[in-house]
Amino acid sequence: MSDQRLLIMDDDPVIGRTIGLMAESIGMQYRAAVAPEEFFQQLGSWNPTHIVLDLVMPEMDGVEIMRQLADRACKACIIISSGVEGRIRDAARRAAVERNLDVVGVLSKPFKADQLRSLVQKREYSPLARPGRTGNGKRFEVTEGALWTALEQGQFELVYQPKISCATRALVGFEALVRWRHPEIGVIMPDRFIPLAETVGLIDRLTEEVLQQGLCWMTEIQHGPVLSQGLSLAVNLSTRTLVNFQFADQLARLCRDAGFDPTLLTLELTETAAMEDPVLALDMMTRLRMKGIHLSIDDFGTGYSSMLQLSRLPFSEIKIDRSFVMSASWSSESRTIIKSIVDLGHNLGLKAVAEGVEDEDTLRFLEQIGCDNAQGFLIARPMAGEAAVNWVLERHRTDKGARTANEGARSRAYRRGGKR
Repeated sequence: MSDQRLLIMDDDPVIGRTIGLMAESIGMQYRAAVAPEEFFQQLGSWNPTHIVLDLVMPEMDGVEIMRQLADRACKACIIISSGVEGRIRDAARRAAVERNLDVVGVLSKPFKADQLRSLVQKREYSPLARPGRTGNGKRFEVTEGALWTALEQGQFELVYQPKISCATRALVGFEALVRWRHPEIGVIMPDRFIPLAETVGLIDRLTEEVLQQGLCWMTEIQHGPVLSQGLSLAVNLSTRTLVNFQFADQLARLCRDAGFDPTLLTLELTETAAMEDPVLALDMMTRLRMKGIHLSIDDFGTGYSSMLQLSRLPFSEIKIDRSFVMSASWSSESRTIIKSIVDLGHNLGLKAVAEGVEDEDTLRFLEQIGCDNAQGFLIARPMAGEAAVNWVLERHRTDKGARTANEGARSRAYRRGGKR
């Protein structure tokens, strides 16, 4: 971690020094400030990768400092550290996130070096150019013409993020995520091109491209030497496609052409996706379910219409928003909300899926409360198709090796003990 630089803002110099020693013990450089003026001077001249920030300080409190950090478009990973009540810390974190600051966690004072290390390792800091810019630094403009060219030249590709069972840790499927690999500027993320594709009427064409790629890939891997049948595929569905009444028949045809079982396909929709034309959306979703295709209500817990949607639409899965999951390790409120969502889903006959799992404690918590499936960086990041296959093969070899070692240990113990 020699390239990791931690800037500490705490009005108590003893605390600042203590946190600094923790930082050194995990291989980080550090500097500490006790006054806002000194802090902002170090911020500009030293360019820290991480910041530890107290909330209650006499000259300028932590919330005001984070407001100024947002105004300066600070890209450092921020760790809030304070002895105030947990709900106040959580509120400060939410306020910072709303200002687009990268808050990797909250630590209650006092904390240990291992806790600091776990938060530092949550993000891979990289001072690379922001995506969407050309080599000369000019921002690339996404246009209708550029989208048409990308579709015609096959520039859209998929990455796959594994999903596992919380109870057994077994692989249950993948979520397919689209990326635009532009020949000049590299990868462009969906939030840059999906809104325009919806506006100019290209979203159905893009959705068909995504489904064709994903279904063919899943069919291929499910007939491989190790990858067994039964793995599911999840794909995000746009609001605009949801009200295309012909989509259900088109999707059934795509599954048939690819040789893919439609009962293994899940379409993920946001909570507000059915609001533009609720009657047509209900018709189309019902037709999809009749064809065996599953529907997931995505980002559950963040929209005002959650309960209404669950009561009137034929969902089969509920997906817990990552904002709750990523804060579960330190927020009792998030854990309570997650458990309530899981219980609600199960009481309605729905599977519960958690996204954004980044640490083992959160995965164990999800297992304890009966959450069905999980995905997140702890398990694996989204990967290109070939990398995803290699990930599964390596996982299989590791699991097989562990089983062989356990069987050998049991056999040796049996021979030592003799037959009884």
